[in-house]
Amino acid sequence: MKQILIQSNMQAKQYILMVLALLLTTTLLSGATAPTEVKHQTVEVNGVEIFYREAGDPNAPTLLLLHGYPTSSHMFRNLMRDLSDRYHLLAPDYPGYGRSEQPPISEFDYTFDNMAQIVDGFLNELEVDKFSIYLMDYGAPIGYRIATKYPDRVQALIVQNGNAYDEGLKEFWNPLRKYWKEYTVENGKALEGFHSMAGLKWQYTHGVQDTLTISPDNWYLDLQHLTRPGNNEIQLAMFYDYRTNVPLYPAWQAYFREYQPPTLIVWGKNDYIFPADGAYPYQQDLKNLEFHLLDTGHFALEEKGTEIANYIDSFLAKQGIN
Repeated sequence: MKQILIQSNMQAKQYILMVLALLLTTTLLSGATAPTEVKHQTVEVNGVEIFYREAGDPNAPTLLLLHGYPTSSHMFRNLMRDLSDRYHLLAPDYPGYGRSEQPPISEFDYTFDNMAQIVDGFLNELEVDKFSIYLMDYGAPIGYRIATKYPDRVQALIVQNGNAYDEGLKEFWNPLRKYWKEYTVENGKALEGFHSMAGLKWQYTHGVQDTLTISPDNWYLDLQHLTRPGNNEIQLAMFYDYRTNVPLYPAWQAYFREYQPPTLIVWGKNDYIFPADGAYPYQQDLKNLEFHLLDTGHFALEEKGTEIANYIDSFLAKQGIN
């Protein structure tokens, strides 16, 4: 009888421990899953319906994620899940990109100035005051226009293959320089290959360590948006307007020197579009700078997403932005 009681007590303890473990696991899972939900929403900005992704607690520090060409907020899908338990993340699609409205080119000014005004209006609509900016590709000239307009609202910069120096415009840019100099149909036609299927795939896979890890969904999704009627003309308009960014480099560099925003560089060093030559000059102007060159290509998040998320989390924590 005594042996039976001892065995019964042991079974009871094991049952209690199993229940407690189950409850603990359920609690941890519920706590970890809830903040990582990404919401997909729209808001009207200056008469244009803007699609955006949002994740995390709105009371947490905000990270504004600005995508590049030829993609959309889709490029941040994994980063948002990785960071949403600690930060409030907002990733809008620009007009004519992703799932945002595409106004006819005759009715909307497809320029970097106007894109910055859209993002500015987006922040106002969502009543965002303080924020850090993730700047990539086209997101850099858009984001730097906002940063120089509202230097006291920007808490930090996260620069991933986002150019602000002449040194960063190398051989890739020669056909675009030709287009800037001679704005002709022929010179524009030569650029259309960048948003062809082959051109899109190249942008995602060039310079990566393992092309098999890069999902084809990326370029197929981009192609779906880029082949909408009238979108080719929009991309050419943005190519041509990129020339307006270069004369602003000195003003952006002056902003770095005067305001010294805490800056994290996470740069795909094998990028042919924005090579590492454009990353190094940031070291001349910024004192509170953390600098990482990553062994990958243009869309560094596709291959080094977890690494970049860890760098962001660590860097912002050091700045007291958490």
